[in-house]
Amino acid sequence: MTRNSRRLATFTGVGYDKGRGTLVCAAWALVVEPLQRSVLCPPSVRTHILRAFGASLGTGALIRHGVRIHWPWKLTVGEDSWIGVGAWLLNLEPIDIGSDVCISQEAMLCTGSHRADDPAFEFDNAPIRIADGAWIALRATVLRGVTVGEGAVVGATALVTRDVPAGRRVLAPAATETRPV
Repeated sequence: MTRNSRRLATFTGVGYDKGRGTLVCAAWALVVEPLQRSVLCPPSVRTHILRAFGASLGTGALIRHGVRIHWPWKLTVGEDSWIGVGAWLLNLEPIDIGSDVCISQEAMLCTGSHRADDPAFEFDNAPIRIADGAWIALRATVLRGVTVGEGAVVGATALVTRDVPAGRRVLAPAATETRPV
């Protein structure tokens, strides 16, 4: 594909299903989602709101303020899991978070992508699974199609594009350049 071969006007979104009708999607995006993100919305109310819109949340699941959830009906969170302030769950496809999982502040789980070789840039989405006891640390990013295994740790600012086996740690690349102070 050459630099000028992309034709975004031909994008159709073929194969992507929002999972709910236009009115429900609009109500979520325009009214309810900003309300549930507010620091003024108590976590218990946030949990009720998310469940009312189809999220499956286990007992003791804690969703802090500022968490962006694209479609709650495509979210499953196990028991006693935490999702930290400012995390972004861009779940065009399902995100399944196990029990006793910590998704730290400003982490991103992104199920969406595009086919880079397709001139129309059609979707190339896939679900994400975070197994029991895993930790996705501060500002880490987990991309579409990834499974993070049981008890695995994705370190602060790490970018994960492949499955992480159970018990493994993925760390962000260390700084390679030093400069005098």
